[in-house]
Amino acid sequence: MSTNGAASATTRPDARSGGAFSALFDAALAARTQAYAPYSRFAVGAALRSVEGGIFAGCNVENAAYPIGTCAEAGAIAAMIAHGHHRIAECVVIGGDDQFVTPCGGCRQRLREFASGEVLIHCAKPSGASISYTVAALLPASFGPEHLAEAR
Repeated sequence: MSTNGAASATTRPDARSGGAFSALFDAALAARTQAYAPYSRFAVGAALRSVEGGIFAGCNVENAAYPIGTCAEAGAIAAMIAHGHHRIAECVVIGGDDQFVTPCGGCRQRLREFASGEVLIHCAKPSGASISYTVAALLPASFGPEHLAEAR
């Protein structure tokens, strides 16, 4: 692992993810084309694979009242939950054309809710190049559901 927490940088990391990256990448790229981003003009697509093998995608949806927009990762998580799946095995996020985009702070916490610290988050460019981080690297010393176990 590098000092910035990246697991590795590569093009199409199918070898690390059992070949699932291509399907996730394609789903995230397709979702990105549907993004509603008239204000920032920054389209984002995300796709995740549940531990059950389902693939769920989302895109960012902006709103004139800026704080109530929805991130792509949140949309993908909502789709996963709506289908009865509750654990993330892997995720791909595609943002800008010539830069790697990591999930925002809020989405890092959302991903943490449904993923273990070892789960890979692949931050990809539309070209297919990607850099991968674990959830733990993106959100170190995080707070999660296990901290509330006694309250359940």
